[in-house]
Amino acid sequence: MTPTGTDPVAVPTLISQNVLVDDDAVHILDRRVFPFERKWVTCRDHEDVARAIEEMVTQSSGPFFAAAAGMTLAARAADRLATTGERREFMVAAGHRLMATRRTNNQIRDVVTALLEVAENAVAAGEALAPVTERSARDAGDRYLARSRALGEHAATLIPDGATLLTHCWAESYLTETVAAVVASGKRIDAICTETRPYLQGARLTAESLAEMGVPTRLITDGMAAHLMSRGDVSVFVTAADRVTMDGHVVNKIGTLQIAVSAHAFDVPYVALVQAPDRQAPDAASVELEDRDGDEVLHCLGRRTASTKVTGLYPAFDITPPRFVSAVVTDRGRFSPHDMASYHRDSDEVQR
Repeated sequence: MTPTGTDPVAVPTLISQNVLVDDDAVHILDRRVFPFERKWVTCRDHEDVARAIEEMVTQSSGPFFAAAAGMTLAARAADRLATTGERREFMVAAGHRLMATRRTNNQIRDVVTALLEVAENAVAAGEALAPVTERSARDAGDRYLARSRALGEHAATLIPDGATLLTHCWAESYLTETVAAVVASGKRIDAICTETRPYLQGARLTAESLAEMGVPTRLITDGMAAHLMSRGDVSVFVTAADRVTMDGHVVNKIGTLQIAVSAHAFDVPYVALVQAPDRQAPDAASVELEDRDGDEVLHCLGRRTASTKVTGLYPAFDITPPRFVSAVVTDRGRFSPHDMASYHRDSDEVQR
């Protein structure tokens, strides 16, 4: 991985404005320093991409696009190998490496699995892997963004005119498409963002994005949400979900659970946004929760903020039980957290 200080020049967008691909590299916008600096990290192979994902260069849905780009680099490398067996083994190993980077969110798993199938078909047909993999990666990104727009339009109907929306962490297109749909409908809202320690995604990414969209936006520390709800300052709590299980548990950035419990206590609806519940996760026990290096909570924006006499503990995600969730909004509409099976049942009926 090589950090660069300026935007890449004459680089086509692969599937995201924050993940770019050129002839020999992938460039990922470094969200660890945004919006104070606009820096790109250059990745020359899929291993560089994997490390960038692990090191939080990109977050929220960013790893989806980065992993797809990483598979494009892997396909280019595989095309230089001599035999069909070598190409197949290389792609499978690259896919497993990328899927291992952030295991709690299922988006990387899904896009990598789809691209591995594309690559396998190309290998079996004796075709070059790179063109079809890159094209499929771009198509996957287009579908992702289209589904996010549909999700946003459905979610916007649950946010009343004049509402104060509280959100946690960085929900990327799920949230921005929701807000865009709210604004397009003529409703006026304002927003409160938690700062979201230890990387401050709420302070740096969510607050910046909502303010740029013209939404009056205020920032609070992570411990203030319950108090604001207790005095009636919040109309609706909205977050993305890294994963929603088939029994309605919402897996998301650490801190979501305590805010959801507070919202339930003070009759504030909690709306979780996800494109689809994960068919491969029947319940909360089936989701592997990532624990990150505790040293990360001892620092903020590159500077130590805790005593050198203590160690840190960093569970990166928590699980909110369905009883604290008012609705799960998907690209197919609103669902009760107690009826996630309807999403896939409706999908299966459409496909038949």
